[in-house]
Amino acid sequence: MYKTNLLALSLTMVTLPSLADDNTDLKNIIDQHWQHAKSEKVFFRTDPDGWKPNGKLARWSEQAISKRQTYNDQVLHKLAAINPKSLSKEQLMNYRLFKYERETEQQSYQSLDKYFPINFLSGWHTYFAEAPANMAFLTTTDYDNFLVSLSDYPRFNQENINLMKEGIQQGYTHYCESFKNYHKSISKHIEKEPQNSALYEPFTRMPNTFSQQQKAAYQEKAKALISNKVVPAYQHFYDFFVDDYMPNCRTNPGISSVKGGLEYYQYAVNYYTTTQATPKEIHELGLKEVARIKAEMQAIIDSLNFKGSYADFLQFLATDPQFYAKDKQDLLEKAAFITQKMYGKLPTYFGHLPRNTFTIKDSASRGAFYMPPADNRSAGTYFLASTPSLQPLYNLEALSLHEAIPGHHLQNAIAMELDVPQFRRTLSHSAFGEGWGLYAERLGKEAGFYQDPYSDFGRLGYEMWRAVRLVVDTGIHAFGWSRERAINYLSEHTALPQSAVEDQIDRYISWPAQSLSYKMGELKIRELRAKAEKELGADFDIRSFHDTVIGQGSLPIAVLEEVINDWITQHQK
Repeated sequence: MYKTNLLALSLTMVTLPSLADDNTDLKNIIDQHWQHAKSEKVFFRTDPDGWKPNGKLARWSEQAISKRQTYNDQVLHKLAAINPKSLSKEQLMNYRLFKYERETEQQSYQSLDKYFPINFLSGWHTYFAEAPANMAFLTTTDYDNFLVSLSDYPRFNQENINLMKEGIQQGYTHYCESFKNYHKSISKHIEKEPQNSALYEPFTRMPNTFSQQQKAAYQEKAKALISNKVVPAYQHFYDFFVDDYMPNCRTNPGISSVKGGLEYYQYAVNYYTTTQATPKEIHELGLKEVARIKAEMQAIIDSLNFKGSYADFLQFLATDPQFYAKDKQDLLEKAAFITQKMYGKLPTYFGHLPRNTFTIKDSASRGAFYMPPADNRSAGTYFLASTPSLQPLYNLEALSLHEAIPGHHLQNAIAMELDVPQFRRTLSHSAFGEGWGLYAERLGKEAGFYQDPYSDFGRLGYEMWRAVRLVVDTGIHAFGWSRERAINYLSEHTALPQSAVEDQIDRYISWPAQSLSYKMGELKIRELRAKAEKELGADFDIRSFHDTVIGQGSLPIAVLEEVINDWITQHQK
């Protein structure tokens, strides 16, 4: 009996694999990487607006960056042992995305990214100050972790300043003219009274489940940390920026003017568009798109019997009171109506809808944008400009469809609810996300929006704005355009107010290639839809197509193309 059991056991051991198969190995590698990312508090290629301080903040010392680089190399070495042909369909997608991200991260350590932790729109200091108002504070753990973040901010702040100092030494600084007023984004958070700080906001809405003693204790701790640690750190950054950084700012707007700048720009183009397109190819594509869209816009002007030139019509839109809300509340209500109207149409165009919601708030600092939730305990947020004169009503339909639904909120909420490895739920490929947002604007026309010709002109105006970016971004960074030339080109082709035009150009100057992602992504999605409609004919299902595009989370363009091609093949009879 004893010998028989031994024989059975030995046979079992022979038939069972001695080592885990590639599917299990890949899962372990991905799980271990996610745990490492959580411990580092650095998640590669996520939406920066989605960053929420939670306990100790990320480390940005040279040693910490080097450590992450070494770890990433080790992960790539482990991935090399995986045979993709042995993976299941689900794991093959995980493998492709994970490998793509690790290879891109490897390239990022060779780029100039670390020397530019701020751009015209934002920086670590603005993300830190603005995040708490959009976070869920429901438990003592939430508040305890945030107090840790407040306490750790001076170290975090200094490490980012040190990177900028190194940038000065290496000749990698931002363009002077674009950053002449940037100090205001720092000084606004140097509050004498801690309770007036944006960072105190969570302590003004503490849960009723907390006792008065608990509330008072948290509030006193927060005030002390803001006064003694956070505000002095902001003051230190302000002094450094004014006294040290700006005197060393660069005098040429294009990143190609610095050593290795053209190579860095090509890296940034690849990173943000997730394509291998060259600046020259993108520039020429932009010129073609500008010409096409302008013809469509002129057709609307002609249909309105407007007496004047294209430039006169843009001036009319920019100055006539009928195109602006009477106040902030009026603007918010009109945006809410548009999004609610689209909510009712979603089942016509999508088979799967997310459970998470979004709210609409005004923004005094950045104008319109979408901020994804930290988790499913809070809603996403669609921010609108606080000043109605900065948000024309003829743009409001396109803007709301882009930022909320069926644009950024719908895509992000679905991604966060997917049953996939966690790294995929927060991935944010700019060409995919922004391309989808621009595609969503156009989808609104199919859904019955833009009945007012001025609103339809506004939709085309937004599309023109994104097409112009292909021209001016590459013009500035690859072909030596001046700031003035870029401003004039954008002004000539859009109805943006002059102040907004200048702000946009300064954004492109300080954030090379990011603005290319919108049109590059949208054009690919439209191309894939046209292909599917042609090959499937009457069998084309718009709901299934949209579910497939956004149903895998954020994807690089090449992967998205393969996903749609597979979907077409599956649905061909």
